[in-house]
Amino acid sequence: MSPIILLSLALMALALCLAFVRLFRGPSLPDRVVALELFSSILVGIIGVVAIATDVASLLDVAIVMALMAFMAAIGFARFLERGGPRDD
Repeated sequence: MSPIILLSLALMALALCLAFVRLFRGPSLPDRVVALELFSSILVGIIGVVAIATDVASLLDVAIVMALMAFMAAIGFARFLERGGPRDD
């Protein structure tokens, strides 16, 4: 099972790097918000895989809290954009 875990962590690390690039090079603010949401979702996945690999159940609590915080941040950004925040698109 170890090669599968290593492969999944490597692929998620690559996806994390690509999302990070999109976060900084995004042509508009909504694109950056979507990239930030993707970034946090990938981090939750990485934490989940590490929790499986190490058999530490408390890491799943960390992943759940992080997912909820990312969801609330996405809602906050959406409300900010809806109310006429600075847009460059």
